[in-house]
Parts: sequence; C-alpha cells; structure tokens
Amino acid sequence: MPKDVRTNDDLAQIVETSDEWIVKRTGIRTRHILEPDQDPAEIGIAAGKEALAAAGASPDDVDLLIVSTNFPEMICPGSAPFIAVGLGMKQQPFFDLKAGCSGFVYALTVASGLIDAGIYQHILVIGAEAMSRVIDWTDRRTCVLFGDGAGATLLGPGSPGEGVLGISLHAVGEQAMLIHLPGGGTRIPASHATVDAREHFVKMEGSGVYRSAAPMMDTATREALAAAGLGLEDVDWLIPHQANIRIIESLVRRLEFDPDRVIINIDRVANTSSASIPIALDEALRDGRINRGDVVVLTAFGAGVTYGAAVVRI
Repeated sequence: MPKDVRTNDDLAQIVETSDEWIVKRTGIRTRHILEPDQDPAEIGIAAGKEALAAAGASPDDVDLLIVSTNFPEMICPGSAPFIAVGLGMKQQPFFDLKAGCSGFVYALTVASGLIDAGIYQHILVIGAEAMSRVIDWTDRRTCVLFGDGAGATLLGPGSPGEGVLGISLHAVGEQAMLIHLPGGGTRIPASHATVDAREHFVKMEGSGVYRSAAPMMDTATREALAAAGLGLEDVDWLIPHQANIRIIESLVRRLEFDPDRVIINIDRVANTSSASIPIALDEALRDGRINRGDVVVLTAFGAGVTYGAAVVRI
C-alpha cells in the first residue's frame, strides 16, 4: 500500500462532502494514495516480492506473470513488463488482464487452468491499481470511493482438495457503461476536446452498480460452491470485493452468511478495484484469521460488467 493516507476530512477540503456522509454511504474512512511522482509499478513489484518471499520462491521460479489491472501504466505496453523488470524476471512471459474489479478472480481462473493443463508450474498473479490517477478529484460522487494498492499470490501445483476448488465467471456486456473511462482509447482518442470534457476520468452510475452487485456476487458464489461440491456451511471465510459496505452487507444477507466470517477492510483502504481481494486476503493471513486448510470464497463484480467467484482451500 502507498504510504500516503487520505482521510475523509482531507477530501472535505477539496470537494463538498463530509466524513459522516462518506462513512454512512460507503463505509470508507481512509484510503492510500500514490505520491504524484511515484511509479505505480512500485506497489505491484512490492506485492510480488512479498508473495515470492512468503512462498520461499525467487523470480526464477516464476513461469508466468499475470497482472490484473484496469488502468495500466501505459495503454501499450501495459503494466506487466515494468513489474516483471522490477521483480528481476528474465525472459518469462507476462501479460496484463483487464476484467474490471473482478480481474483478480479472472486471473486466478486463468492461472489455475494453465497449471492444471500442465503448461506452467508456477504463476505469479498480481492485482495492482493506481485508481487515484484516473479519478476526477472534483467529482464528489467518485473521488471518495477509491484508493491505490496491490496484492499478489503465487500459484503452483497442489494436492487434491487444496487450492482452487471451484470457479464461476459471468459478464453482462449490455451494462458496460455502468463503469467506464470514455477517453483515450481507440473509440475516443485523446485530444484537447476530450481533456477539456474531462473524459479521461472514471465515470460510474452508482445506483445501477448498487442494484446489480450483490445479486451478481450471490449467484457467482453459489455456482462456484456447487462446482466445488461444497455448500455455504463449508465456507470458513468470505472475501468480497471491497466496493461499498452496503453492497457487502446486502450480499451477506442474501447468502445468510455469518457476518463475523466476512473479511472487510474497506474502511481503511477504500475500493482498490482488482487489488481489493488479494489485499484483504493478505491481511487476514497475516493476522491469523485465515489459516491453512480454511475454505475461502473470493467474489467480485466490476466494469464490463463482469462478476465471478472462486472457492479456494488455503
């Protein structure tokens, strides 16, 4: 996580809002923000190094790097090459994966499939987002929601009954404009007009996202558990995408799941997009809540619109 922490009171100095308003509607109190001159790859590299250290592995052990990010360092060549160089990788393959805030779940699916197919042995999956660089800091509807951060995990072959047990992925292209960044792509190339129109910042239809998110994650969670041959009663921990506390609470009610078994850190880190699940997973592993053998459900929704869930045994 970047070192700079911004409170709701800090944001109230630049837009018309308040700590009470933000906490009530989102559950967010603070977020981490990159320094203006900080290279976003730094947090992805740091997360990757920590994951390798935790696994007792080196960059030479990585057969493939997948970087889940929605806003890469450059449209071309993306973020993965800069992170690979920072990690000390040599000529191993890498690529960016873009699937909204569901990106980490999608990346786990891709990595698990490649390992199961015997194509690669060890795959480093990193979720890294510099949301502060694409947020309109004059728009109080969106600037209060997001933070920067990165999380990583190293996947490898496991024994039966551990690792990724079940997956469910979905997408609804008709709802793509719920969350989007209009300018800078090939549809609307960058120009003076797009800059003046502030089209290089994230736009979001908050009410549409709120209505769709919990039902989507509910569906994906149940399907992933069915694919794993498990039920909700077998789940030790639920880690939902940290988008909004009200969405998380709605999901927990729909699932009739124990709220005390839900990992939540949105109050401290805000919405870090596809980095939110690995950041929360790392925190829960470090503080001892999640232990080896636990069954954990990771579920998310995001731009695209994409949604999905993965059932894993740690």
